[in-house]
Amino acid sequence: MRRLIAVLLTTAALSALLIGCGSDGDKTTELNAGRYVGYSWAGEAKGTSFDDAGKYIETILELDEDGIITDATMWFWVKKDGYWVTRQSGNAYVEVDFSVTPTTAVPGSNYEAGRTMFRIYTADMMSFYATAVAADGTVAVAIVDPITRYQMEMKFSPDFDYQTQMKELTVDNGLMVPTIRTSGSGFMKPESFDEISGRSILHIHDEYSHVVNDQGKLAHINDNSTVRDFVGALGVSFDGNRPQEQDPSYGYFGLGGWKGNYDSISKNLVGKNATKVTSLVNWNVDKFAKGVNDQRQFGMDVVSGATKTAQWSVDGISGATVRMSRESTSYQRALVQAGILSEEEVVIGRF
Repeated sequence: MRRLIAVLLTTAALSALLIGCGSDGDKTTELNAGRYVGYSWAGEAKGTSFDDAGKYIETILELDEDGIITDATMWFWVKKDGYWVTRQSGNAYVEVDFSVTPTTAVPGSNYEAGRTMFRIYTADMMSFYATAVAADGTVAVAIVDPITRYQMEMKFSPDFDYQTQMKELTVDNGLMVPTIRTSGSGFMKPESFDEISGRSILHIHDEYSHVVNDQGKLAHINDNSTVRDFVGALGVSFDGNRPQEQDPSYGYFGLGGWKGNYDSISKNLVGKNATKVTSLVNWNVDKFAKGVNDQRQFGMDVVSGATKTAQWSVDGISGATVRMSRESTSYQRALVQAGILSEEEVVIGRF
C-alpha cells in the first residue's frame, strides 16, 4: 500500500507550468472533479524514502470541476511501537504521583529530564495540559509551553494562596518547573532557564506566547489573573477556597493541539480555488524564498536573510500557527495528483 502511495506522488499530469508559483498563483487547467491525496514525510529532503519514514502528513482534497475545494482533511501520522497513529487523536493516558516533588530538567545540548509527577502517554503533546487534585487538596498541573516545548509543572499545596497572580508562576521561584522536554524542535532552545527567568507560561516569548491565551481554554487569562482563575479554566473546581478532589484529566489549550491546527487549515481551505491557491506558504515572500535551494528543498541550505521555518504566529498562515512548509508539501502533492501542479513545482518542506 505504501509503495502504491509513493508511486502516486509522481504520476500526475506533466503540464508545462511555471516553477516557483506562490500561494497567489493562478493555474489554468481542465479538471476532473474528485478526491486527490498528497503526502510529505520525515527525512524526504535527506533522501529517506516514504516506505522508511516514521512520520508523514497526508492531505485529502475534494475538488469540483472548477477546482473549488469542497472538502479538505489533513492528517499527521506517526509510527509508535509498530502502529500508525495520528497526532490528532486527542487521546492520552495520564497518571499523577503526588508523592513526587517536580525538579528542573537540565536544558541545552546535555539535556537531562527532571523528576515529574506525571506519567503521560499520548501522540500529541502540542498545547497539552493535565490536572489532578489529591484528597488533601494538593493540585498538580502540567502544561506544555509551545515556545520551548518543555512540560511545565506546578504543585500547589493545600494551603497555597490561590489569589496569587499568574505572573508569579515562574521558573526562578520554583512555582513553574520545566521537568521534561517534550520535543527538541521548540522555537526557543534554552541553554539555561535563566533565559526565561521571571516569565510566566503566558509570556515565555514576547511575540509568540499569545497563542497560549488568544483563544481556547485560557482565553482571557492574563498575568494579572489569579491562579484560581487559571486552574479553574483547566477544570479544577473549588468548594470555598479548597480545590475538590479530582482524578487526572487532560485537554488542549489555544487552537487545540494538532487537531485544532489542522482543523483550522481545513476550514480555511474549503471554498478556495485550488488552481489559484497552489501552496499553503507564499514562497514569493523574500525570507521564505531565500530558504529554498535549487533542488526545491526548504530550510536545508539557508542563506543570509532566510528562515528555516515558514511560521508567522503573529499573522497566521492558512489560518494556523504551525510551521507550514511540510504541510504545504503535502497539500501541493494533492494538487500534483489533480493535475494542477507538476512534481517539479513542489517545494519540499522542512519536516
